[in-house]
Amino acid sequence: MHSQDLKKPDGRNLTLYSNQPIPEGITAPSPFADPQHANPHLRWHPLRGEWVTYAAFRQNRTYQPPPQYNPLAPMGDPQHPTEMPAGDYEIAVFDNRFPSLALESHDPPAVTVPTAPANGHCEVVVFTQDPNASLASLPLSRIELLLYVWGDRTQRIGSHQHIHYVLPFENRGAEVGVTLHHPHGQIYAYPFVPAVPARMLAQEREYFLQHGSSLLCDMARDEAADGKRVLYQDEHAIAFVPACARYPYEVWVMPTAPCKDFAALTPPQRAGLARALKTVLLKFEALWNRPFPYLMAWYQAPTDGAEHPETQLHAQFYPPYRTRDRLKYLAGTELAAGMFAMDVLPETTAYELQQVEIKLEEGGA
Repeated sequence: MHSQDLKKPDGRNLTLYSNQPIPEGITAPSPFADPQHANPHLRWHPLRGEWVTYAAFRQNRTYQPPPQYNPLAPMGDPQHPTEMPAGDYEIAVFDNRFPSLALESHDPPAVTVPTAPANGHCEVVVFTQDPNASLASLPLSRIELLLYVWGDRTQRIGSHQHIHYVLPFENRGAEVGVTLHHPHGQIYAYPFVPAVPARMLAQEREYFLQHGSSLLCDMARDEAADGKRVLYQDEHAIAFVPACARYPYEVWVMPTAPCKDFAALTPPQRAGLARALKTVLLKFEALWNRPFPYLMAWYQAPTDGAEHPETQLHAQFYPPYRTRDRLKYLAGTELAAGMFAMDVLPETTAYELQQVEIKLEEGGA
């Protein structure tokens, strides 16, 4: 993996990544000349026992611009700069101009609940220079590179004393609130372990103490043995609809052997994980022969300096559709009680996806 660190005119960082050497002389553009001076803050929710972040300036962020004003396209006209430079590279990562968390946050307001600076970090990860591509359409070599990039970003950001958890994710489709349709994801780095991964870590830790093995690895083993919900499997990676899925087309992707985070992936695991990930993406795209919206979240070990042998790197996909034409809305029991209600069995949706034929690479199986 090759990388090159640059600085934008407004002070934000930009890192370019490629499988091949990146030419020198590339300069980092920005649509903005001056720093944002973002100062988000946290407020404690006493009833839920969790933090909520507030960043009112995000109301003015770029929202679904026309293609000719795509801020994630490589810059063509210096008079109208974008976030991305022209040049020979494959993936770009830059500091979010409108962050919900910022390492420089300070002086939170005094209100009727406890507050704190939102001392985290937010980045944008641009998967390709092609605005008409998708993560599913990218070659396996690019997806492997992306796994490298997520690992590099986790190590870089996670080394900061304030950062305890790094979460890469992709929102795809207007149905999940995407404001820019150029293929990209985000990375949120938190000054604490957020509520959802904290709850999963607690379950993993309890299981590990009782059984001496990884909960998720054992689940993957059982899914592989059952086979009814498996979408992809090789020696190093697996993708399946979990038997406990809360969304109709929910899919989990993970290495089959213990692996706590992206940096711990071996080359064979990374290659297998790329094939598993692309298989799921292609099956989603071909299921209804149209772009398939989803939230893809990657969970990994906290960056708190502990070993965390209990936890397992994995992705969870949350697609918003329950049928071709009907969205899965979260309503009373899901939002008010936190208990999901499913109208379709995981075995049924897994079978649908299993029947979708794909080609991982042109000319390949």
